[in-house]
Amino acid sequence: MLAGSKLSSGPAAHGFTVTHLAAIALEGPVAKVEQVEEPSGSTSDHAALLALNEDYIRSVQTGDVARFEEILADDFRVSLGTTYLGRAAFLAQTALPVTISNLAARDVEIRVMGDVGIVHARTTYRTLDGLERSGRYTDVWVRESDGWRAIAAHVTR
Repeated sequence: MLAGSKLSSGPAAHGFTVTHLAAIALEGPVAKVEQVEEPSGSTSDHAALLALNEDYIRSVQTGDVARFEEILADDFRVSLGTTYLGRAAFLAQTALPVTISNLAARDVEIRVMGDVGIVHARTTYRTLDGLERSGRYTDVWVRESDGWRAIAAHVTR
């Protein structure tokens, strides 16, 4: 998929680009997260991943390519239905104008297993035509020498 292209069915009818579908959690300029379970792993790992999840969502909502460059692993991949993007294509999509609003992550669950963190959540958002939508996502994070990096994302709508 080329930068700037949109999905041909489903959410594309509502003005979504691939990056914006990977978005997950903002209401206005402030991320909104509802946690549902006690964390596995250390408290500091859980807190770091919760903050990074909020950064990820905020970065999608605001098109913050610079922040994504900091938190994505070099070999980051995202799967959105039949669309599969690498890091460079994801960053190019992120640079496009944002076409959704009021994103919020609900029922956030963070699991830590050694140097791998997994974030599961439900999302809600508003389309350009004012429709309320929802979906789910799973993000996989890996601990590198200088901190956690997102290595994979899977989004369903």
